[in-house]
Amino acid sequence: MNKNLAGSDLRDANLSGADLRNADLHRAYLHDANLSGVRLFRADLSGANLSDADLERANLSGADLRGANLEGAIFPEGYGKLPTETKNKKEK
Repeated sequence: MNKNLAGSDLRDANLSGADLRNADLHRAYLHDANLSGVRLFRADLSGANLSDADLERANLSGADLRGANLEGAIFPEGYGKLPTETKNKKEK
């Protein structure tokens, strides 16, 4: 079942542990949301605002994060560097 939450205002929402596999969260506003432990496998988060969101223990496998605002977001340990972080370090 696909979940269509495209463009939704979910700021400050507590979605901890939710199953959002294959969800359409394109351009969703998730600023400061608690997304810890959320299953976001193959979710469309393109253009979403995830600034200051807690994604600790979230499953982001195959998620589309193109154009997403990830400033201040907390990612799962070992997730690796994000392209924006790499770019900023090269510019310094």
